Amino acid sequence: MTKRGLPHPEHLRLGQVLSGVRNHLLHEQVGLENAYPRTGPRAFPAKQLEVAIDALDAARRELENVVFEEHPEVAETYDYFPYEEHRAQVVVPEKPGANADSRRLG
Repeated sequence: MTKRGLPHPEHLRLGQVLSGVRNHLLHEQVGLENAYPRTGPRAFPAKQLEVAIDALDAARRELENVVFEEHPEVAETYDYFPYEEHRAQVVVPEKPGANADSRRLG
Protein backbone atom coordinates (compact mmCIF):
# COMPACT_ATOMS: atom_id res chain seq x y z
CA MET A 1 0.00 0.00 0.00
CA THR A 2 1.29 3.45 -0.89
CA LYS A 3 1.23 6.03 1.86
CA ARG A 4 -0.56 9.27 1.00
CA GLY A 5 1.60 11.75 2.88
CA LEU A 6 0.34 14.57 5.06
CA PRO A 7 -2.71 16.73 4.48
CA HIS A 8 -1.80 20.37 3.85
CA PRO A 9 -2.95 21.61 7.30
CA GLU A 10 -0.61 19.08 8.91
CA HIS A 11 2.28 20.40 6.80
CA LEU A 12 1.44 23.90 8.04
CA ARG A 13 1.40 22.74 11.68
CA LEU A 14 4.66 20.82 11.28
CA GLY A 15 6.30 23.83 9.65
CA GLN A 16 5.26 26.01 12.59
CA VAL A 17 6.59 23.50 15.12
CA LEU A 18 9.90 22.88 13.37
CA SER A 19 10.56 26.59 12.89
CA GLY A 20 9.75 27.28 16.55
CA VAL A 21 12.06 24.50 17.72
CA ARG A 22 14.80 25.81 15.43
CA ASN A 23 14.50 29.31 16.89
CA HIS A 24 14.65 27.97 20.42
CA LEU A 25 17.71 25.82 19.68
CA LEU A 26 19.42 28.83 18.12
CA HIS A 27 18.63 30.88 21.24
CA GLU A 28 20.17 28.15 23.43
CA GLN A 29 23.20 27.80 21.14
CA VAL A 30 23.95 31.52 21.38
CA GLY A 31 23.60 31.30 25.17
CA LEU A 32 26.14 28.48 25.28
CA GLU A 33 28.53 30.33 22.97
CA ASN A 34 28.34 33.36 25.26
CA ALA A 35 28.93 31.24 28.38
CA TYR A 36 31.68 28.88 27.18
CA PRO A 37 34.72 29.00 24.90
CA ARG A 38 34.00 28.54 21.19
CA THR A 39 36.83 26.05 20.80
CA GLY A 40 37.94 23.02 22.76
CA PRO A 41 35.92 20.42 24.66
CA ARG A 42 33.60 22.93 26.32
CA ALA A 43 32.48 24.17 22.90
CA PHE A 44 31.13 20.73 21.97
CA PRO A 45 27.52 21.25 23.19
CA ALA A 46 27.08 24.48 21.22
CA LYS A 47 28.57 22.82 18.14
CA GLN A 48 26.16 19.90 18.51
CA LEU A 49 23.24 22.33 18.69
CA GLU A 50 24.51 23.83 15.45
CA VAL A 51 24.47 20.34 13.91
CA ALA A 52 20.88 19.87 15.14
CA ILE A 53 19.83 23.23 13.68
CA ASP A 54 21.42 22.30 10.34
CA ALA A 55 19.57 18.96 10.39
CA LEU A 56 16.26 20.71 11.11
CA ASP A 57 16.89 23.13 8.25
CA ALA A 58 17.63 20.24 5.88
CA ALA A 59 14.42 18.47 6.92
CA ARG A 60 12.41 21.67 6.45
CA ARG A 61 13.85 22.21 2.95
CA GLU A 62 13.00 18.64 1.96
CA LEU A 63 9.51 18.88 3.46
CA GLU A 64 9.01 22.12 1.52
CA ASN A 65 9.71 20.15 -1.67
CA VAL A 66 7.28 17.46 -0.54
CA VAL A 67 4.44 19.88 0.23
CA PHE A 68 4.79 21.43 -3.24
CA GLU A 69 4.63 17.94 -4.80
CA GLU A 70 1.66 16.81 -2.69
CA HIS A 71 -0.34 20.06 -2.65
CA PRO A 72 0.78 22.25 -5.57
CA GLU A 73 -2.49 24.18 -5.61
CA VAL A 74 -2.15 25.49 -2.01
CA ALA A 75 1.52 25.12 -1.03
CA GLU A 76 3.45 28.28 -0.18
CA THR A 77 7.12 28.87 0.63
CA TYR A 78 6.17 29.93 4.15
CA ASP A 79 4.57 26.55 4.93
CA TYR A 80 7.93 25.40 6.33
CA PHE A 81 9.54 28.83 6.69
CA PRO A 82 6.72 30.80 8.32
CA TYR A 83 6.79 34.40 9.39
CA GLU A 84 7.84 34.84 13.01
CA GLU A 85 4.30 35.41 14.26
CA HIS A 86 3.28 31.99 12.88
CA ARG A 87 6.11 30.00 14.46
CA ALA A 88 5.34 27.76 17.40
CA GLN A 89 6.69 28.91 20.74
CA VAL A 90 8.63 26.51 22.91
CA VAL A 91 7.35 26.58 26.49
CA VAL A 92 9.87 25.79 29.23
CA PRO A 93 9.41 25.69 33.01
CA GLU A 94 10.30 28.88 34.88
CA LYS A 95 12.36 26.81 37.33
CA PRO A 96 14.24 23.61 36.51
CA GLY A 97 12.06 20.58 37.09
CA ALA A 98 8.87 22.63 37.47
CA ASN A 99 5.76 22.16 35.35
CA ALA A 100 3.74 25.11 36.59
CA ASP A 101 4.61 28.76 36.00
CA SER A 102 5.91 28.15 32.49
CA ARG A 103 7.22 30.92 30.31
CA ARG A 104 7.40 31.17 26.53
CA LEU A 105 10.67 31.52 24.67
CA GLY A 106 11.36 31.99 21.02
